[in-house]
Amino acid sequence: MKSLAAALILTTALTGVAHAEEAITEFNIGLLGGENAQDRLASNECFRAYVEDALGVPVHLFTPADYNGVIQGLLGGSLDFAWLGASGYAATWLADPNAVEPVLVKTNLDGSFSYFSIGFARADSGIHSLMDLQGRRFGFGDPNSTSGYLVPSIEIPRVTGHSMESGDFFGEVVFTGGHEQTIIAVNNGDVDAGVTWADGLGNWEDGYNSGALRRAADAGLVDMNDLVEIWRSNPIPEGPVVLRTSLPQEVKDTVTNLLEHLGERDQACLYGVAAGETAGFAPITHEAYQTIIDVRRAQMN
Repeated sequence: MKSLAAALILTTALTGVAHAEEAITEFNIGLLGGENAQDRLASNECFRAYVEDALGVPVHLFTPADYNGVIQGLLGGSLDFAWLGASGYAATWLADPNAVEPVLVKTNLDGSFSYFSIGFARADSGIHSLMDLQGRRFGFGDPNSTSGYLVPSIEIPRVTGHSMESGDFFGEVVFTGGHEQTIIAVNNGDVDAGVTWADGLGNWEDGYNSGALRRAADAGLVDMNDLVEIWRSNPIPEGPVVLRTSLPQEVKDTVTNLLEHLGERDQACLYGVAAGETAGFAPITHEAYQTIIDVRRAQMN
């Protein structure tokens, strides 16, 4: 009996240690760059508060300067949650297939979960197409952005017949640092044209229904009537919301359920998190991003 009691005590102690190891003491959300940090924090503060209330632990928002900061945070385990672009997810998965798991994707009002890389210029620039940009200055956003670099770097040369190297077709090709920076750079005339992301639905004058243009228009950073669309990519799969794989399943389920049903609870909060109008977030799996992963892998070779 003493041996049995001792065994039970030992088992209970070991179980307690296991539970202690699994328990989280905080939850960290990474927000991609491309918008000034203060606006990123403001747009996601409501969601942060909801997650904190649901999990019962402190929840923090982090705004790294670039996309790679979020990727490295997920890989290193210092971030638990992020809404990545498809290319950013591919980079994370290629570095460590077990680091994160995709759970949700933002859907458009028509139910689709694709968006576009949009090429744009100032309306008074005389630029109406990519071919008008020969010898001009062109702006990408971030090297880890799907719409701000990966897709246009592949598709634009098919239109121009030239590479994206400075001096080949474009006079100079630069990285602005993110979507908001590209929009401001084009608007201010620092670059002649650039690319950013939008769902491509709704009105141009509003910045479409959702995306970086909508967010910039809402913030009063630009008047969309001063800008003109000059190019549009093929549809791109919207990037996934990911969670750190090693989190307790209960935590993953709680946060996933909260975001999936956020619109039922707080439409204004959903609008801010989703960068505009949306039908909400829906389940997604790794398989949806295999093509983007293959493209990024090919670029590494």
